Amino acid sequence: MASIRSFNRAARLFLLATVIDGIIFSSWQLFFNFFILAKGFDKVFLGEVNSIPSIAGLLFSLPLGMLSDRMGRRKAMLAGLALSSLGMGLQVLSSHPALLIGMAFVGGLGSNLFMLSQAPFMMKISSQENRTLLFSLNFGLLALSGAVGNLFAGQLPAFFSQVMHIPPEGAATYQAILLCSVILGSLSLVPVFLIHEPAEKPGQAVHPASQPLRQVLLRPLVIKLILPQLQIGLGASLLIPYINIFLQEQFNLSTQVIGAIFSLSALLTGIGSVIGPRLSRELGSKVRTIATTQLASLVFLLLAGFTPSAWLSSASLLARGMLMNMAVPLYTAFAMEQVNPAEQGVVNSALSLFWQLGYAVGPFISGVVQGQYGFSPLFFATAVLYFSSASLTWIFFQHSEKAHALKEPLVKAP
Repeated sequence: MASIRSFNRAARLFLLATVIDGIIFSSWQLFFNFFILAKGFDKVFLGEVNSIPSIAGLLFSLPLGMLSDRMGRRKAMLAGLALSSLGMGLQVLSSHPALLIGMAFVGGLGSNLFMLSQAPFMMKISSQENRTLLFSLNFGLLALSGAVGNLFAGQLPAFFSQVMHIPPEGAATYQAILLCSVILGSLSLVPVFLIHEPAEKPGQAVHPASQPLRQVLLRPLVIKLILPQLQIGLGASLLIPYINIFLQEQFNLSTQVIGAIFSLSALLTGIGSVIGPRLSRELGSKVRTIATTQLASLVFLLLAGFTPSAWLSSASLLARGMLMNMAVPLYTAFAMEQVNPAEQGVVNSALSLFWQLGYAVGPFISGVVQGQYGFSPLFFATAVLYFSSASLTWIFFQHSEKAHALKEPLVKAP
């Protein structure tokens, strides 16, 4: 609570924007796949559409990071949110495959610009004492707001069916829900607009003329930070975007039940992200916490994929999501702490670049595998990639955090 009270106005407004932004992603994640399939497209095309935002990030991650350096974090987040909302809204209104692909690309550019600007901005508005909690709260509140969104969104098909006299699981119903989520999610622009971005501290100015991509990627530290992210991104992209389809096809669950499961998952993820900083203090290391929670999640991942019980699979997915996502903000904070402020934008772009590389190819591969072999190979492949990522994180960085703590001065919150 002392750390929370130490947050400045910019941090509080930023967290408010996170809560509002969670609305758009919760409903989108729950219903977009159903919308595309209800429009008559097959799973291969669904995989292609889901890959496009990550391809946009893959191609433009570093330029977007440099653009964020030049614009400033606040302006970059505003531009990213506006562009993302525009792309997603036009996707919902479109029926032509080429336009769906194009608007997915536009939305991907916007969401990547917004996300790339967040970590350097949080480093700028936080202190050593409250930084880990700010990163975790940002991630956790996004999940918690998603829980609220999913809770209500799961009931919306029946509502729109009655009001508009259309089938509850038809394309028109999903379209109406997605449009509402985009409109409400765009309200996150308001608190970001009200933020006054702090001035750069002496000696910590961000230089727009960043290093060339080749030089950044060849640095040993960045390579070590990238490799676990690449494997996590690829493993997640094979399976996580299609969990709703897995639950529907494997256990014939309704959208209301799936919405409740997603809501509980987001709630537990939010709780886990707040527990993460405390667990990190108890274990004495972010790296130890990251490796431990990721490895523990694998048991539940495999149980969810191979049990014949709907309730056991659902409960295992909830536990897996809480443990795996607990590590996400800790890893981001750890990575940003390893580089000086002048490099944070470029390094964060490089991390996103290789995360997006996984998401650029994973959904397409997943769509093909689902059509031919079902979900079992995807659960196994994701488990292998997660295990490799956790192992590499431990091998590379088990001693790095102590060395960093010795050289970083204790600073007060701005």
